[in-house]
Amino acid sequence: MRHRKSGVKLNRTSSHRSAMFRNMVTSLFKFDRITTTDPKAKELRRWADQLITLAKRGDLHARRQAMAIIREKNVVHKLFNDAPERFASKSGGYTRLVKVGIRKGDAATLTIVELTGQPVESKKEDKKAAKADKKADKAEKTATKTEE
Repeated sequence: MRHRKSGVKLNRTSSHRSAMFRNMVTSLFKFDRITTTDPKAKELRRWADQLITLAKRGDLHARRQAMAIIREKNVVHKLFNDAPERFASKSGGYTRLVKVGIRKGDAATLTIVELTGQPVESKKEDKKAAKADKKADKAEKTATKTEE
């Protein structure tokens, strides 16, 4: 009997299942949207929501717990920088599942898993844009001075 046992088995061993979901959740946070089968998407939602809750907490212990699941350091860094701003007003429901259709080969139902909320622009891009604006302003000033 499966009473009070959470999670799905998906006909895989526990090590295969955990490795698969670690890869999937890493790809989800890296690209903000992935396509997979419906049962995998429903289980992936649990993993992703748990990691976003850790990222909103934001302390060192939460970061280390996330690093135990997500194996790419830059993805964890991106998640912990963006999640508090992106999901501040929400207390759950960080992912959206959109059913796409069926896969041609085996007729499996495909689902898009995407993160909700507005994507946050990174601070590096803001700094680069500010530097470019300053350079453009300097170029305009020197151009107007030479015309006078």
